[in-house]
Amino acid sequence: MQKLRIASIALVLAWLPCATVHAQEARTVASGDGRKVEIRDTSRIVTIGAAVTETVFALGHGDQVVAIDQTSTYPTAVRGKPNVGYMRALSAEGVLALAPTLIVATEGSGPPDVISVLSRAGVPFVIVPEGYDEAAVLRKIRLIADMLGEKERGEAMIRGLKEDFQAVQAQRSRIQKTRKAVFVLAVGGGSPTVGGAETSADGIFDLAGVENAMRAIHGYKPAVAESTLAAAPEVVITMIERNHGLDAKAMFSLTAFVGTPAARDERLISIPSYYLSFGPRTAHAANLLAAQVYPELNLAKLPPRPWTSAPSARQ
Repeated sequence: MQKLRIASIALVLAWLPCATVHAQEARTVASGDGRKVEIRDTSRIVTIGAAVTETVFALGHGDQVVAIDQTSTYPTAVRGKPNVGYMRALSAEGVLALAPTLIVATEGSGPPDVISVLSRAGVPFVIVPEGYDEAAVLRKIRLIADMLGEKERGEAMIRGLKEDFQAVQAQRSRIQKTRKAVFVLAVGGGSPTVGGAETSADGIFDLAGVENAMRAIHGYKPAVAESTLAAAPEVVITMIERNHGLDAKAMFSLTAFVGTPAARDERLISIPSYYLSFGPRTAHAANLLAAQVYPELNLAKLPPRPWTSAPSARQ
C-alpha cells in the first residue's frame, strides 16, 4: 500500500506546472514513415488526429499548439484554436500558412500528395503510427513525449496507463460469457457501414471483452443483411456524433438488423468518438464500454488521471 501511495504521488508530481523551453537542444525521432526527423523548436505545433492532440496537451504543451484538425475535440482548451480541416482532406498550404515549427500527424492523415509535400517542406513533420491495442497507445505516448523533450513526464504517463490497462484486464476476467456486438460507423441510404477486423472498433471491443460479430470482414464495409443475421449480434454500438439521431426503433428497423438478438432486445449503445481514438483515455473508454455491455457486472470506474479529468462536452 505504501509503495502504491508513493507511486501515485510521483505520478501527480510529474504533472505539476513546469516551465517549458521552446527552443531546445536538437532531438531526432523516427517518424512512422521511416524518416529521421530533427526537432529544435516546439513553439508552434500543428496537431492532426485526436490522439495526437490529446497527448500533446496531456504532456503540458497545449499552449504551443497553434492549430488542430476536425477530429481533435479534447480537451476543451482546443476550442477556439485554428482548424486545418479533416485529417484525411488536408491542404498543405493551409497547414504551412500557420508558420509551424513542428507538425505532428497521426498515420492515415492525407491525402497522400499533401503528406508528401509536408514531409519535404523543411518544417519538422512527424507521423505517429496508428494501432488499436495497448501497445500502440504506449508507443504513441513515448514517441510524442520524445519529440517534445518530455521523457520523464511521458514515462510517468505510461506507468499510469499500464496500471489502468491492467485494471481493465482484471475486469475482463470477470466476464463469464462474452457478448457479440456490431459497430455501426454510419447509416446511409438505409444501409449501415459496420466495423470488421483491424479497425478501431474491433480494437476497443477486444479491450472491453466484447466479441466483434463482424470480424469476418476487414475494415469498414456496408453490412449485408444475411451476414448480420448469421452473426447474431446481441448489441449494436454506434457513435453519438454520427448516428444522426437514430434511436433504437429506427436502428432496428433497418434490414441489416431485423431478426437479430440485438433487435429483439432493442440493445443500442451510443459511445463518444474518443472511444475509437486510441489515445490517453483508451483504458477508461474500454472500462466504460465494458460497463455498458455488461451492466450486471457492476464494474467500478477507473480512477481519474490528470489526462482524463479535464472538462469536456462529451465524457
